[in-house]
Amino acid sequence: MRILIVEDDFASRKFMMNFMSAYGDCDGTVDGMEAVEAYMMALEDEQPYDLICLDVMMPVMDGYQVLNTIRNMEKQRGIEGDDRVKIIMMTALNEQKNVRKAFEMGCTVYCAKPVDLDKLKNVLKKLKLI
Repeated sequence: MRILIVEDDFASRKFMMNFMSAYGDCDGTVDGMEAVEAYMMALEDEQPYDLICLDVMMPVMDGYQVLNTIRNMEKQRGIEGDDRVKIIMMTALNEQKNVRKAFEMGCTVYCAKPVDLDKLKNVLKKLKLI
């Protein structure tokens, strides 16, 4: 499995990369623009990501902008349904309006921070990624 960790906080990014590396090859980016570039490069190399763990609050482009951009790129390329990358939004913003917005934009899972690793592992199982 190919995994992209999008997190501007160094400690959080390192923590997630260490945890997720047990399940696949991980790349990390520090802002939304880097995430979009990494996603585009993976598509062009015909080695798309299977999973993106996406922080919401980031510099340059926030997680919602990244989510919207990725879903639009998939639509333009005819990538639909189960072929779309699974995107787990990870944030401390747990108000209902933020959760609803993320799902309306096409996120797969909305995960509250601090991340509960047991719950995350169960989510990965439900998504049939592990």
